[in-house]
Amino acid sequence: MEEERKNLLYIVAYRLNWFVERVCALLVGIMVVVIWFGVIERYFLNLGHTWTEELSRYVMIWAALLAVSCGAYYREHIGLNIVKRFLPTKGGRILQTCLDLISLSFFIFLAWYGMGMADAGLGQYATIFGITMVVPFAAVPVSSSLTAFQIFAAMFRSTEPLANGMSTK
Repeated sequence: MEEERKNLLYIVAYRLNWFVERVCALLVGIMVVVIWFGVIERYFLNLGHTWTEELSRYVMIWAALLAVSCGAYYREHIGLNIVKRFLPTKGGRILQTCLDLISLSFFIFLAWYGMGMADAGLGQYATIFGITMVVPFAAVPVSSSLTAFQIFAAMFRSTEPLANGMSTK
């Protein structure tokens, strides 16, 4: 039963990461198109649109923050790998567990804090669009929750996935 739960955790983490990677790629593509449109519009078409800079900023924030959970899935987040290399195997595992618990605690706190920040964004409005800032601010609790989940799932993996789909021991 415990093995089935671990497998379910691995499958959910993998599929969630797969989805978030595609969303990040789509957001970066949208950001590139919007920025290029802004450049072409400003220097060649002279249409007077001012929304491109603000939209590209919000899209970049979402893409960058969502990508943090992908880094956590692959364990590419900042760690003390150089220290871990000089420790015995058991000491390295203890260090990794401590770092995971600190990271997990931080991202849970950030998700909690981010929910308050997004709630406060209901009363603030974007300069050009006139929408509430809850959409840009929601990137913090959403990405923090995803990252906390990926760190939690990584704590129970015996192998680490690589970006090419293979894993290491």
